[in-house]
Amino acid sequence: MNPVDVTRGDGPVILGLPHTGTFLPDDILTRLNPRGQLLADTDWHIHRLYEGLLPGATTVRARFHRYVIDANRGPDDASLYPGQNTTGLVPLTDFDGEPIWTETPGPEEIAGRKTRFHAPYHAALAAEIERVRAKHGVAILYDCHSIRSEIPFLFEGRLPDFNIGTNMGASCDPRIEAAACDVVKATGRSWVVNGRFKGGWTTRHYGQPARGVHAIQMELAQSTHLATEAPPFDYDEGKAGALRESLRGILGRLAALAPVLAAE
Repeated sequence: MNPVDVTRGDGPVILGLPHTGTFLPDDILTRLNPRGQLLADTDWHIHRLYEGLLPGATTVRARFHRYVIDANRGPDDASLYPGQNTTGLVPLTDFDGEPIWTETPGPEEIAGRKTRFHAPYHAALAAEIERVRAKHGVAILYDCHSIRSEIPFLFEGRLPDFNIGTNMGASCDPRIEAAACDVVKATGRSWVVNGRFKGGWTTRHYGQPARGVHAIQMELAQSTHLATEAPPFDYDEGKAGALRESLRGILGRLAALAPVLAAE
């Protein structure tokens, strides 16, 4: 099984999709407990939500589930949010802090998962970034995510609909952050920049504006596009339709900025 799907486009924007995959090898699936086998922490239907929104966009999508290994964590497993509850490179609990394994993966197994899944995803993503940057002078990586709107273990209260992360402005040109903010502001929905989610390892690692690589993460509350944030996590066409127009606007604005950034 190829752990990553790449669809090459000829435009300057790359969509990263690290958490929409649901594949688990049998030897891993059978060691998840019943709670783990719900796969509740999937970024449900995000690939469907973004499909076709920006002609020419490249997509890099992990096919494996984040419980196999989290493609948005660094290979060193350093915490993205020191002092706060979070999950690691190979999660031991779900987003509610509950155990998901009948047998916890050990260091040797985790090393094997890095080789089989994590490394190929990032090799593919890095290759597409360099290809796009060579073609356009810049590459804009837009990392696509979603999460349940209420998870007390991770954050208090209800998450805003749009959660934009730019590593406190370090991962992209300020005009990219501003463009995304302008679109979400006009929706009348709730939103925040660099709130609880400031961008994961992908955004922080690849976002190097001085090299012409700009990265921004969008974490959507799942209430914006799911019929229910509990099993079976069905997609809501009505909710998603309205949201897609806003996302189309963001991606279009980012693509339009690329030649401006490349010319400087």
